Amino acid sequence: MTMAAAMQSRTAEAPARSEASRIAQVDVVTDLAEAEAVWRAFEANGHLFTPYQRFDLLSPWQRLVGAHEGARPFIVIARDAERAPLLLLPLSQRQSHGVRTACFMGGKHTTFNMGLWNAEFAARAASADLDALLASLREHVDVLVLTQQPRRWRGQQNPFALLPRQSAINGCPRLVMEPGGTPASRISNSLRRRLKSKEKKLQSLAGYRYHLATSDADITRLLDWFFRVKPARMAEQKLPNVFAEPGVEQFVRSACLAPRSEGRVIDIHALECDDEVIAIFAGVADGERFSMMFNTYTMSDHARYSPGLILMRYIIDRCAELGYRSLDLGIGSDDYKRMFCKDDEDIFDSFVPLTSRGKLAAMAMSSLSHGKRLVKQNQVLFDMARRLRQAFG
Repeated sequence: MTMAAAMQSRTAEAPARSEASRIAQVDVVTDLAEAEAVWRAFEANGHLFTPYQRFDLLSPWQRLVGAHEGARPFIVIARDAERAPLLLLPLSQRQSHGVRTACFMGGKHTTFNMGLWNAEFAARAASADLDALLASLREHVDVLVLTQQPRRWRGQQNPFALLPRQSAINGCPRLVMEPGGTPASRISNSLRRRLKSKEKKLQSLAGYRYHLATSDADITRLLDWFFRVKPARMAEQKLPNVFAEPGVEQFVRSACLAPRSEGRVIDIHALECDDEVIAIFAGVADGERFSMMFNTYTMSDHARYSPGLILMRYIIDRCAELGYRSLDLGIGSDDYKRMFCKDDEDIFDSFVPLTSRGKLAAMAMSSLSHGKRLVKQNQVLFDMARRLRQAFG
């Protein structure tokens, strides 16, 4: 290791009192390039992680968005006595009012946050392992802000569910798909009939088609359209345009063009005809789960035929044919999501103080998060908060 790399990778020996822990060493890496090889190895089969934690998604987010927000890479790699990696935490560190916080990379663009775990270690991880991990981070961080974590992933418990936790601010509706299930088990026959009736209006358009974008040219063309239309749609809904924030467009383009074995890091599904793009849904997938990240639909008169819902039906049926077990449309219980997703993902937040300074910060963050959740669950309070936000910009 070079001197520069050695300065960027600080190693802390796990304290002797955690003898029951398999974690023998914890490295804190502040350079994405230095962590890349271990990170990509964790993305291979046999490890536990969500598709939101891929290097080719979080690396451009950190470079293009996180760095602009003042977040620095804080990548934690836990190893056993033979130096084999057991866990990688893709975190970023910030400092505000003298308090050092570390949270998952990805900000508001990731639905689920998790570490990348050796699956066998994750299945047996106990409190002693987490104690050893946290003790090794106290000199670097005052509080860990670990939000929007799934309690289970691919049928296995998230080891961080052992930490003190509370329900996440927002829920995430989920569609569970049984292998070999009938089309009606995924989408009711009545909804299918309504969508089929609407789609007849679109099927008369020249070149009408559903497809998954595969070429760089197609992906770029669809993103060019998205970044023209989405701001108009968000303005229409009186919502802030998160895609206009510094670095976000470049981050999205980078992840959509980045290859992976089964497609792209972010896949773009489109409904279009020869004259226009009608709707797109983009999301991440891992062969078992599809998670939607962003979408929009045409500003033309064709919007009245519910092209977003028609496109969603195509995506659900395609995922079922490929053997996927579940699908979600992102955080939030919008009406259209409930049309397809009847279950709810169990997601939680953990605010973990590591120092005495961090205890007060963790209490404040936990209380604020709990309050926001109460507002979101109470329609009267939620509508009042939304009106106030619109009134004050």
